[in-house]
Amino acid sequence: MLGFLKKPVVVSMEINMNLMALTVMGLISRLWGLSYPRAVVFDEVYYGQFVSLYMKRIFFVDDSGPPFGHMLLALGGYLGGFDGNFLWNRIGAEYSMNVPVWSLRLLPALAGALCVPLAYQILVELQFSHCAAFGAALLILLENSLITQSRFMLLESVLIFFILLAVLSYLKFYNLQRHSSFSGSWWFWLLLTGVACSCAVGVKYMGLFTYALLLTIAGLHFWHMIGDQNLSNVALMCHFLARGLALIIIPVAMYLSFFYVHLILLYRSGPHDQIMTSAFQASLEGGLARITQGQPLEVAYGSQITLRNVLGKPMQCWLHSHTNTYPIRYDNGRGSSHQQQVTCYPFKDVNNWWIVKDPGMQQLVVSNPPRPVRHGHIVQLVHGITTRYLNTHDVAAPLSPHSQEVSCYIDYNISMPAQNLWRVEIVNRESDTDVWKTILSEVRFVHVNTSAVLKASGFLFQLSGASLPEWGYRQLEVVGEKLSKGYHQSMIWNVEEHRYGKSQEQKEREVELHSPTQMDISKNLSFMAKFTELQWKILTLKNEDTEHKYSSSAFDWITMDTNIAYWLHPTSGAQIHLLGNVVTWASANVAALLYTCLSLWYLIRRRRKIYDIPEDAWQLWVSAGGVCGGGWAVNYLPFFLMEKTLFLYHYLPALTFQILLIPIVLQHLGNHLCRSLLLKSMFSALVVAWFSSVYLVYCTFSPVTYGEPSLSAAELKDLRWKDSWNILIRKQ
Repeated sequence: MLGFLKKPVVVSMEINMNLMALTVMGLISRLWGLSYPRAVVFDEVYYGQFVSLYMKRIFFVDDSGPPFGHMLLALGGYLGGFDGNFLWNRIGAEYSMNVPVWSLRLLPALAGALCVPLAYQILVELQFSHCAAFGAALLILLENSLITQSRFMLLESVLIFFILLAVLSYLKFYNLQRHSSFSGSWWFWLLLTGVACSCAVGVKYMGLFTYALLLTIAGLHFWHMIGDQNLSNVALMCHFLARGLALIIIPVAMYLSFFYVHLILLYRSGPHDQIMTSAFQASLEGGLARITQGQPLEVAYGSQITLRNVLGKPMQCWLHSHTNTYPIRYDNGRGSSHQQQVTCYPFKDVNNWWIVKDPGMQQLVVSNPPRPVRHGHIVQLVHGITTRYLNTHDVAAPLSPHSQEVSCYIDYNISMPAQNLWRVEIVNRESDTDVWKTILSEVRFVHVNTSAVLKASGFLFQLSGASLPEWGYRQLEVVGEKLSKGYHQSMIWNVEEHRYGKSQEQKEREVELHSPTQMDISKNLSFMAKFTELQWKILTLKNEDTEHKYSSSAFDWITMDTNIAYWLHPTSGAQIHLLGNVVTWASANVAALLYTCLSLWYLIRRRRKIYDIPEDAWQLWVSAGGVCGGGWAVNYLPFFLMEKTLFLYHYLPALTFQILLIPIVLQHLGNHLCRSLLLKSMFSALVVAWFSSVYLVYCTFSPVTYGEPSLSAAELKDLRWKDSWNILIRKQ
């Protein structure tokens, strides 16, 4: 029974020394002197704010993308013991001693370092030689722009790592497909493909480009499988379901999990939650939750309420009125009703309070038991301070002459009777008998006489920099929209603050506070409701794109006609720039051009039944182009369609794929176009000389890649190889 002990247990393993050497070199190049400079470098001023908010558990919204990348940066801060106390307000600001600089920059640096062995393995899986794979890895290793981007608290290196991991995982899965389908390793690499794609998208939405490319490649491969007569229908269905699970369902589930963790971590109210709905704000600790705690849930006749417009951009605002009236005539000569002004006011104010009144009764208090307002009920809205009724009539609004003016009615004893009846329509109702609820219900107010809908139209003007004139205190316009097709958010309101009115006396009513029941809104807002709202805000909330000193166009990237100054030492000439290896960038462009020309040539010749290269070499050429050339195209061309401020670092994912194309083209030229021994020898010598120039350029620009040693003004001038480069030279 114990016979196995008679022989020693032997464990054997293979170590790829190429892979080990590349990994070590990648780590050294990215981790060396990682804490230098101990100052805020370029976009660290942007990402650092979010890290601090994570440390303090304060909610935020970043319109640049999903939260996974921010959480990874925050993980570095957490591991380093960062407490979040640092003011991220200036590039170049010295870090205080409580900021763990090395820890915050560690994960991007590790991701950048691991891109080197990943590049090697991708070319091996594409069936190219180890020499070509080693060359690809060295090009990634010596690319100055990739080094710079990975040594700071930035996300591009993390994005590129997950993109390359997804490509490598799919290639390994595909190569296993031929002889070991549904094996453990087959499942591992297929599942890892989906996980890596999800992580790439979770870091930045740019990851969608590579994800779409891999889905397309997987679809083409499966299309070829359908034509394989050796596979049964059951086997094909199993392959289809396995790919659907790994490449669609799991990525979607992981993407949702990023937001779930994000919302679990950030449970405290902060400056960013004001753009969210009242229900979302009330689910956060502090802020609106403190105000709304204990409010009645159901709006009843006699309720005192504030009405917040759901749109909430460019700023949140509440339905508001004050004693001032509209001017008798506007500047353009049009007349008004001279009634009391109604606006949308972007601050909490006592003039934001309204009373929900039953048109058939005079009382302004809640009866016992309360009579709830339901969908379709007719109400009057009485302004709490002035006790005038919300009204609209066929008079043109001040800024929107095609819409009706909204006012609080003043009886001037003229032929303009009050029209103050409004029908409550609950937009997000589940049935036509739903009760109007605090925070949760989104309602429209439809004017009974004219069918106009109460709308905060001032948002449209605020986007263009306009609002009501001085007589309206620059507040936002409220109108009655006659054409009320659909449910535009500017027409939708929700009750934010609410109490049951108890006093008929005006003086007492103004100071009345009442909290009859406890209500926990957070229990009524599910994760999916929070996710949907947050995702929509991320996709639609756009900061004003202003021209940046270092912004550039996609045309500038290919020839590297631009650079970005990341950091400048306050006293010496030491500085860090995002600049690429000129030889590598030029070679990548030449390789892409050669690949395109050769592919067209081969296609034309093959159409004429002339086969210049063997079929297996052709298939290898096509598959490599699909992955590397396709990766470059999908990560570069979409930027020509984007209306946003662009920077050179946006090109780095595309550049990485283009660099991988260089050794592919070189190997193809050496194997199939250099047919004689002499040509092969000359070609090899040229490749060595070319690679030496890559290393020389890397060394030349290392001082502005790593920020040291400090260069003199003359040395900095020598680095300005292009007039368009902005190398910073101090005046003597």
